[in-house]
Amino acid sequence: MPKFWNFVKNEASSDTIELRIDGDIVSDNDAWMYEWFGEPSASPNAFRNELSQYKDQAITLWIDSYGGDVFAAAGIYNALKSHNGKIVAKIDGKAMSAASVIAMAADEILMSPVGLMMIHNPLTGVRGDMRDLRKAADVLDTVKDTIINAYTAKTNKSRASISALMDDETYMSADEAVKNGFADGIIGQEEEKNNVMNFSFNRFAIMNSANESMQKMLDFEKARQVADPSNSAENLEAEKEKLLMELDLI
Repeated sequence: MPKFWNFVKNEASSDTIELRIDGDIVSDNDAWMYEWFGEPSASPNAFRNELSQYKDQAITLWIDSYGGDVFAAAGIYNALKSHNGKIVAKIDGKAMSAASVIAMAADEILMSPVGLMMIHNPLTGVRGDMRDLRKAADVLDTVKDTIINAYTAKTNKSRASISALMDDETYMSADEAVKNGFADGIIGQEEEKNNVMNFSFNRFAIMNSANESMQKMLDFEKARQVADPSNSAENLEAEKEKLLMELDLI
C-alpha cells in the first residue's frame, strides 16, 4: 500500500535516517479508502512497525503536510517520542493541523524561511439530536486538551495561551514559530549570517514585512519617476542609501 512517509538511509551518514512525511495523515480505519483510490496513506501501527527497524538511529524528519486525522497524528507522535535516537524535524513546506502535532515529537524543530505552521481547534462532523451534538462538543474539548499537551510540552507556554492560539487558527511563519516556542531555529540561518548573497535575500524578506519602510521606498520611486526638478540625482541617491540603512537596522 502507498505510504505518506518514506524512510531513506542518509548516504552522508550511516547513523542518520531521512524520514519524509508528505500528504494526508490518516487513521487505521480510513487507510483502505486511500488504498482503493491509490492515494498515499498508511496506519499509525504500520508506521510504528517500520520505525522500530531504526532503533537508536538519529532521524531527520522532513514535514510537508496539511495534516489530517488527529488520532493518527497522536499515534505517530507517540511512536516518535518513544524512539531512542535523536530526532530533528525540518519543516520545508508546511506543518499544519495534525502535522504540527507530529512535529512536536522532535528533539529539535527547524523551519524553512518560507515554511508555515498552523494550529487550530479540532474539527468534526456530527449528526443526531441535541444530546449527540452536546456530546460531540464535549469530546472536542477533550481532544483539544490532548493536543495542548503536545504544544505545551514543546513551548512551555501556558495552556490558556495555547488554547487562545488554537481558537484563533494561528498561522506562523518561521520567525513567529521560533518566537512562540514552536520551533527552535530556521534552516540555513547560520549560513545566511556569513553569506553576502543570502544577506541580500534577507534584506528583501525584511522589506516584505516592513510596511512603513516599503511605503517610503515606493514614495522614493515615485519621486524618481516624475523627476521632480527640486531633487537632484545626488539627493535622490542619498535618500536611497538612507532608506537601505534603515532596512538593515530593522
